[in-house]
Amino acid sequence: MNPLNSVRGSITTGVVIALIITIAIIGWQFNELGLAVWIHILAGVTWIGLLYYFNFVQTPGLAAAAADKGGPGGAGITKYIAPRALLWFRWGAVVTWLTGVWYLSRAGTFGSAVTLGHLGREYYGLVIGIGGWLGTIMLFNVWVFIWPNQKKALGIVQATDEEKAKARNIAKYASRLNFVLSAPMLMCMGGASHGLAF
Repeated sequence: MNPLNSVRGSITTGVVIALIITIAIIGWQFNELGLAVWIHILAGVTWIGLLYYFNFVQTPGLAAAAADKGGPGGAGITKYIAPRALLWFRWGAVVTWLTGVWYLSRAGTFGSAVTLGHLGREYYGLVIGIGGWLGTIMLFNVWVFIWPNQKKALGIVQATDEEKAKARNIAKYASRLNFVLSAPMLMCMGGASHGLAF
C-alpha cells in the first residue's frame, strides 16, 4: 500500500500533492496555461534529465565497462536500463514539445515564437522562439537519429555488427548535439520571461 513502492504510485502521489497545494492556494479555479506549463516542465525535466544521464553516466559507463576485460560488461544496462530510459526519453520529448505548442497557442504567442518574434521585433517571441526551435531540432534528433539507431545498437531490431557500430556512432553524435543545444535552449526558455543569463 506504500505509494513509494512503485513509479506509478510515486507519480500519482506527486500529482495529488500538487492538486492539494493548488486547491489550498487558489481553490477550484482551472488555469489552462498553468497546467500546460506544469506538464511542459515535468516532461522537460524527464527528457533533459535523461539526456544528461545518457551523456554524463551511461555512455561513459558503458565505454568503461567495454574496456574492462575482466569486468561484468554492460549487458545488464543495454538489456534492461537503456530501453526503459529511452522509452521515457523519447516520450518525454514528445510531451514537452506538444505542451510547449499548447501553451504558446493558447497564450496567443505561437505565431510570434515561430517567426522568432516577427524577426526580432518582439523580445518574448524572439527568445522563446529560439528555445522552441532548438527544442524542435532536439525532438527531431530523438526520433530520426537517436531512437532508430539505438534500436539497432541495443539489438531491439536486427542489425549486423557493422550496422550496430555505425548506429552507435550516429546515436552518440545526435545525443551529443542535443546535449550541446540543451544549454542555450534552457537559457532561452527561462530567459523569455526572466531575462537572458548574460
